[in-house]
Amino acid sequence: MQRCSGVVILALLLSACGYIPFSSSELDGVVTPIPQTWSSIAEADIIQLETRPADPYSVNLWVLGMHGYLYVYAGDNRAKWVDHIDANPNVRLGHAGKIYELTATQVDDDAEFNLFAQGWASKYGNLPRNMNLAEVYLFRLTPRA
Repeated sequence: MQRCSGVVILALLLSACGYIPFSSSELDGVVTPIPQTWSSIAEADIIQLETRPADPYSVNLWVLGMHGYLYVYAGDNRAKWVDHIDANPNVRLGHAGKIYELTATQVDDDAEFNLFAQGWASKYGNLPRNMNLAEVYLFRLTPRA
């Protein structure tokens, strides 16, 4: 019973902070054309990212907008959604009832990662925990071709 109570308390604390890391299935919303600028979405703390189109899997993630792109970051945690992107880079981003169809590309450029890290620190108040690009999962989201 104590363990169950602890899980409930943790869930309530996380939801009060606006971050609920639980996974779900297909996103609800209206598929929307890509906006000319991502500024309103980049200002959001949390977005929803759906992976694995054949069997949708979605997660709530922090997002960073930078130089006309959106970025999602798993740190050095090889999460399920990272595995799904490796298998199929087509993702859907959900925010404010709208869904955007995108492609996720893993960042492999140190200069881009360093710019991301500085933007992350400005937005969220701290640098990413692991600054070794070879050990982390950072994805740039772009419109599908």
